[in-house]
Amino acid sequence: MTKQRVIGIGETVLDILFKNDQPLKAVPGGSTFNSLVSLGRAGVECAMLTEAGSDHIGDIICKFLVENGVSQEFVCRHDGVKSHISLAFLDDNNDAQYVFYKDHASVSLDGLLPKFNKNDIVLFGSFFAINPNIRSVVGSMLREAHNAGAWLYYDVNFRKSHLADLPLVLPNIEENMRLADVVRGSMDDFRFLYDINEKKAIYERVSRFCKTLILTDGANDICVFTQAGCRAYKVKPITTVSTVGAGDNFNAGYIYAKLKGIDSQDDMIEMAQRWSQDVCQQLGNNISDELVEWLKNSEL
Repeated sequence: MTKQRVIGIGETVLDILFKNDQPLKAVPGGSTFNSLVSLGRAGVECAMLTEAGSDHIGDIICKFLVENGVSQEFVCRHDGVKSHISLAFLDDNNDAQYVFYKDHASVSLDGLLPKFNKNDIVLFGSFFAINPNIRSVVGSMLREAHNAGAWLYYDVNFRKSHLADLPLVLPNIEENMRLADVVRGSMDDFRFLYDINEKKAIYERVSRFCKTLILTDGANDICVFTQAGCRAYKVKPITTVSTVGAGDNFNAGYIYAKLKGIDSQDDMIEMAQRWSQDVCQQLGNNISDELVEWLKNSEL
C-alpha cells in the first residue's frame, strides 16, 4: 500500500512582519507553504509544489522546507526571476494587513510534477490555484488527483487586490470547488466573489459546487455546511500576537486530524482551532515546538 502523503500546491513568499512600521521578523511563507511546513514539523510526509527564483530568497525558501521535513522535489526554480515578497503590517489588534510584491505573469511550472494516487491528500488555494498563466498545468493536476481518488482540500483565500481579475478567474475558482472534498473560505472571500454577506446565503450560492464548506469569520463562529445541514462552532478567545498564518494552520490542523483517522467533524474543527490559535500566539507562520511535542505525546 502506498504511504499516505500531503502534496501542497501554492505560492511561496518571504514574509516580512512589521509592527509600528518597524520590521520584526522575516520568515518564508505563503498560504499552502505555511500549512505544509507545520504538517512537516508534526512528522507528516509532505511535498510542496511551487515555484521560486534562483535567487537568495529562493535558497532561503528551499532550505526552510528541507529543515522542516518537507520535500522540495517539486519546487520549480527559475533563473532571472525574483522570488516574491510579502509585507505584513500588524495593527493595534495584531491583525495583519498585507502588501505583496509579486509578478504573477512570471510564474511558470515547468519542473517535475507529482503523480497522484488515492492515498494522497492535496491542499491547494490562493491565486496560485487560479492564476490564468499556469491554470492549464494546475487544473490538469487537480483533475488528475481527483480522478485518482485523492482527497482534495481547497482554501479559497481570494484577495481584494485581485478583484479586477475576478471575471477571468471565477470559472477556475468554481471548478476548484467542484473538485475539492472540502472547501474552506472566509466571509471576506465570498463577499469579494459574490457580494454576499450572510452565511446561509453563501452556502446556498455554492452548494452545487461544495461537498463540505467550512466558513470562517475571524473571532466569530466557524460554520460547517454539508447536505445534512449546518453546524456552528465557537471560536475560543485568546490573546493574539499575530494573525499571519492563522487560516493556513487551521487548514493544516484539519488535515492532520484526518490523517490521524479522526472522522468526527467536531474533533477535526477542534484540532484545526488548536493549530490556528497556537500560531496566533507567536510571531511566526508555523506551529510551535510546544505543540509539536504535544502532538508527539498525545494518543490520537
